Amino acid sequence: MRILVHDHSGHPFQAQLSRELSRRGHDVTHSYVSGYVCGKGQLEAGPGENLTFEGIGGDEPVDNMRLFRRLWREITRGFDLVAEVRRIRPEITLVSNVQIPTLVIFTLAMLVMRRPWVLWHQDVYAVAVRSFSGTKLPKRFAVVAALFEVAEKWCSRRAAAIVVIASSFVPVHEKWGTAHKVTVIPNWAPLDEIVPTDRANSWSAEHDLSETRTLLYSGTLGLKHNPALLVQLAREVADRGTDVRLVVVNEGPAGEILEREAERLDVPLTLLPYQPYERLPEVLGAGDVLVVLLDREAGEFSVPSKTLSYLCAGRPVLGLMPPENLASELVTRADGRALPPERSSVGDAAAWACGVLADPGEAARVGQRSRELAEAEFALSACVDRFEDILGCRSAARRLQPQPERRRQPETVAS
Repeated sequence: MRILVHDHSGHPFQAQLSRELSRRGHDVTHSYVSGYVCGKGQLEAGPGENLTFEGIGGDEPVDNMRLFRRLWREITRGFDLVAEVRRIRPEITLVSNVQIPTLVIFTLAMLVMRRPWVLWHQDVYAVAVRSFSGTKLPKRFAVVAALFEVAEKWCSRRAAAIVVIASSFVPVHEKWGTAHKVTVIPNWAPLDEIVPTDRANSWSAEHDLSETRTLLYSGTLGLKHNPALLVQLAREVADRGTDVRLVVVNEGPAGEILEREAERLDVPLTLLPYQPYERLPEVLGAGDVLVVLLDREAGEFSVPSKTLSYLCAGRPVLGLMPPENLASELVTRADGRALPPERSSVGDAAAWACGVLADPGEAARVGQRSRELAEAEFALSACVDRFEDILGCRSAARRLQPQPERRRQPETVAS
């Protein structure tokens, strides 16, 4: 079956889905937005892999705070995605992490072209914008949120099927009248690509981190996060008598906040850009404690995928995130610590981190538990089976299989 998988962000596990679909005999093209700056997965075909990776939308990064320029770019990306569909002519298209203006253009074109597509809902953007209006975004963004909800609902109603990453998304689709075509498939992480490594490795040596205890954060820092909490956490750990360095792998405006806060609180900080994906195991391996952030307002519409990568890396995980979020449950089951994302929680978070940093045996036990949980939860085969069913791949394969010849019954003649 000819399939187009488009993931705006270029994240690792979406690429892994495309690889597994290809291994199962499907003709897969995996596309992503080249100019979107984030930690990307392995977006090149390896030896013997029969699939295509394509970057679309141009390589120039866009300043997200320049709203009209961003809107124009996202509309343009919609036309780029439609052009790709017209060129590849897939039997089914799966779209993930697509911005609302892009999704509207795409949906309109699929409606005109009468082509089926599936929405892989990673974030409910309408809920996200509404949650931040009046706090991290101006109050006028409440109008944007209302428009986004109309657009997102309209697109969802025209999708052939919808995959959501957590059951907390289902009430939104019940409200929109689309719950009947929703399937919940939690995200996973690529176990065979993100593996535990030695604490002292070549990457940690390159950045003078092999002999330094570290709190490490790797990934996006945007509206859903409060980067100042990272610095405050490191300060609390130091105040409890444990020397520690804060290591943050990120690109974007959060870097200025981190540097300013680190200078104010006298916290040692190593701030690095996104690293090549093939080095991610070493990057995560260099962290004695891996930290996840998620604001309370984001708890109902987002699940931080970095948590899944952290678990694969086999390191102790500390989360400052809403307790009802799926990622909090995973961290707790891995014997990590998950606390509400507020300044008042930082003391308890620091106490837990100090205990792990002071006890190598406990750190090793929690790290092993993280990996064991990842191996139990992130079995790829079952997830891909479900995606094949949703995309119609397995039913199409059954239709193409030769059917056993029916033996003709002798005719009876009425006497």
